[in-house]
Amino acid sequence: NKSKFLQNRMALAEAGYVVASIEYRVAPEVTFPKPLMDVKSAIRFLRANHKCFGIDPEHIAVMGNSAGGYLAAITGTTNGLKEFEDGENLDQKSDVKAVIDIYGLSDLNKIGYGYEKELEEEHYSASAPEAIWLNGMATNSRTSGSILQYPKRATAANPITYINKNTPPFLIMVGDKDRRVSPNQSELMHEALLKAGVQSKLYIIKGADHGGVEWVQDEISNIIIKFLDENLKR
Repeated sequence: NKSKFLQNRMALAEAGYVVASIEYRVAPEVTFPKPLMDVKSAIRFLRANHKCFGIDPEHIAVMGNSAGGYLAAITGTTNGLKEFEDGENLDQKSDVKAVIDIYGLSDLNKIGYGYEKELEEEHYSASAPEAIWLNGMATNSRTSGSILQYPKRATAANPITYINKNTPPFLIMVGDKDRRVSPNQSELMHEALLKAGVQSKLYIIKGADHGGVEWVQDEISNIIIKFLDENLKR
């Protein structure tokens, strides 16, 4: 829904940034890594047409929330990896200079960590969104199943898997009342980035859930703009 978080995008535009909203295919239409390939394709498109849109092709960041936060994170950690490049404008890079990950997933193998047992087990159902994202519809086929059924497949789809010393700076934000994606996912990402020597800032927003009015306040937009100024305008 392109109208969601319009306030944040307007604030970025008013701060002098070109803002593009990316469309990507979703489950159950496709499974990973097709959505990631879509994001990288969009970035290559922007670079190929940077003169038309007035974009500085050397200073591009990627931002998203929830599934978009996950895709933003894995786009950043897979900078330079050719295996996720597909489609048009392959003469262009899909690398980014900074990542803004708003309550995204980081480690699918630990998807339910940090919740009480009943809520954690909901994430391990074969019909859970993350299972469908990775394994497709829960049918009798040999490929579908829970997120825990194919740990190697989950590891290959984890943003945290690809972190290296060349990973760009991250801004990570999550609400302490999030009931859809555990704040533990953001903490795991932040800790892994710091361990690899990558710049990372983590903000845990008190009282915020998975979306809601807390996320469209000026205070949030100002944090994002400050991070972009520090990492794109230098």
